[in-house]
Amino acid sequence: MNSDTLTRGLLFLSLAAAGVPGNGAVICAFLSVAYHEGRLSPADAIVLHLASANLMVVGIRCLLEVLATFEVYNVFNDTGCKAVIFVYRTTRSLSIWLTFVLSAYQCLSVAPPGSRWASVRATLGQYLVAVFVALWLINTSMSAAPLLFAVGARNDSRLLQNGINVEFCFLSFPSKLSRDANGAAQVGRDVVPMALMATASLVILVFLHRHSRQVKGLRGGGARQGPSSERRAAVTVVTLVTLYVLFYGVDNGLWVYTLTVPQTLGSSLVSDLRIFFSSLYAAISPVVIIVSNKKVNKQLNCGKEPKTLSDAAQPSD
Repeated sequence: MNSDTLTRGLLFLSLAAAGVPGNGAVICAFLSVAYHEGRLSPADAIVLHLASANLMVVGIRCLLEVLATFEVYNVFNDTGCKAVIFVYRTTRSLSIWLTFVLSAYQCLSVAPPGSRWASVRATLGQYLVAVFVALWLINTSMSAAPLLFAVGARNDSRLLQNGINVEFCFLSFPSKLSRDANGAAQVGRDVVPMALMATASLVILVFLHRHSRQVKGLRGGGARQGPSSERRAAVTVVTLVTLYVLFYGVDNGLWVYTLTVPQTLGSSLVSDLRIFFSSLYAAISPVVIIVSNKKVNKQLNCGKEPKTLSDAAQPSD
């Protein structure tokens, strides 16, 4: 095994080692909350679904990449490639859209009680299951290309004509047009929620800034107060969105580069970098959730529970 292959295997191993137990802990914590309290708040249900999608991202793609790299187990025949890439793309996209839904719900949570936006928030919470089903259907249908075009890696120069090398597999499209159209659809599927969640985060920050100034004015500039729940909420949402924009921004930049520079199609290096950066969000986001979410913190006995985004922004039930 050469040094490049070893480095690649160790990088994916680090993602699996962080992401699998991290997301697993978040899922177990919320299931425990649901068992003891009999229900989950809409915000917590979104985070639980997000952690489940992230677990599938790192558990299916990264863990299998590690097993194949170190020749422990190889699932990447034609059928395996179709299944692994399809599930990875579906859950990766679902993770992105769930992050947007979480930011949108928290944006609606800062609306004054009785306002039109407050009623929209209540409606969203009421039909959250329908939102989850719709997201699964949309992202599943938009990730169907691997089921048609993914094949196991083999020495066949024809695979490189309109194909993309993803180390153990090839995505061999019938034409350059179909390859570019699939690539553009993927970029659009990521950029749209990126813009929407960034807008939602800005709305939250503007509201919290104004509210902070109002509170400061009412206090008459008295003694300095400790970190408020609102500030903790702002830090949580900004952290998650910043991680998303950073990691998936790099991912999509590399994807566009792959489609526009023919020399990259025969090499798996750029594809490996894309998978690494997109999986990095799935591996790190549970750390943010564990640190900032009061209920998860309590279930995992992590000491003093800080206020969270859902606790701060969500109205009491």
